[in-house]
Amino acid sequence: MKINKNYLNLKENYLFLTISNKVKEYKKENPKKKLINLGIGDVTLPLPKAVIKAMHKATDEMSNKTTFRGYGTERGYTFLRDTIVDYYNKKNVFLNNEEVFISDGAKSDLGNILDIFSKDNKVLIPDPVYPVYVDTNVMDGREIIYVNNNIENNFLSMPDQNLKCDIIYMCSPNNPTGNVYNKDELKIWIEYAKENRAILLFDSAYEGFIQEKYLPSSIYQIEGAKECAIEFGSLSKTAGFTGVRCGYTIIPHEISYNNISLNDLWLRRQTTKFNGVSYITQRGAEAVFTEDGLKQTKENISYYMKNAKIISDVLTKLDIWHTGGENSPYIWFKCPKNMNSWIFFDYLLKNANVIGTPGAGFGSNGKNFFRFSAFCDEESVVEALNKIKNIKIDA
Repeated sequence: MKINKNYLNLKENYLFLTISNKVKEYKKENPKKKLINLGIGDVTLPLPKAVIKAMHKATDEMSNKTTFRGYGTERGYTFLRDTIVDYYNKKNVFLNNEEVFISDGAKSDLGNILDIFSKDNKVLIPDPVYPVYVDTNVMDGREIIYVNNNIENNFLSMPDQNLKCDIIYMCSPNNPTGNVYNKDELKIWIEYAKENRAILLFDSAYEGFIQEKYLPSSIYQIEGAKECAIEFGSLSKTAGFTGVRCGYTIIPHEISYNNISLNDLWLRRQTTKFNGVSYITQRGAEAVFTEDGLKQTKENISYYMKNAKIISDVLTKLDIWHTGGENSPYIWFKCPKNMNSWIFFDYLLKNANVIGTPGAGFGSNGKNFFRFSAFCDEESVVEALNKIKNIKIDA
């Protein structure tokens, strides 16, 4: 028996596990200290009422022999896929419901999608980046090429024509930096992908947080994207499904390589390795896209965006360079005095009892940057920022 030695090339711990261990150790040494977490991006508001109502109804259906459901369909229930198609229609994106696959979240599919691609492919990944993009490719032993996101390009890198790749990862609104690509910028990326015969994996988990109407919320709002892009959607942050788990992946029928349909390959993969999302959960997800569901979801997003503005306003007053927070729940800022982000993590924890996310955990270009999340109670955000102001951090 041989193990997959590629796992030995991973960082010793997943970013958020390292943070958790550090916090546990601090709590053990300081049991009376109250800590405020502006770090990991879990939601704090409950599910929208429309979702709860739909899930209660679905639960009752499962208790009745005539309405009970067993295994679902391979792509997900038609009622939910049709609802997602209608949601995209309102964005002037027109899909076939067979192009939509229901999943237990974007994170799973962003890693699992690699099953249908050769391990010989070269992968282009931005730095800094959501760790899952990197780790899942390291596990498979693929060659990774990094493209630099930095202050000079406002953490929105554009293609380097000298770099050749087969798979491209993009996230917009971006995690961790909170920035959003505009249509012209995404058009350049689509052209680059097509020139390289590359597939673009587009993570749109935070599309619901976009406030500016002219900004694209789907890669398919860009001409030519259906020929080279797979989009991953999630209800985790937009509708509070972090503990319920539901998302979707869109693979247009137009995408094929050597006359092989990626939609067909993914369907074959899913029917072999995935048994689908529960009926109750999918009914709850369907309710997200109803008139009441969208209204209630928007109210929750507005709450979080208010928190983001509070954080951004304080950083502005402290003259600390930052980005994000306008169309995203994340605020990405430069560590005061150009401090190493893990050192700043310890400093903030000790002096303000505030937890954040070190930028170094997202890549080498994040080593002097830090991420705050708006997924908190407003009172906690205000208290945390007051503590930070009181320790007199100088940029």
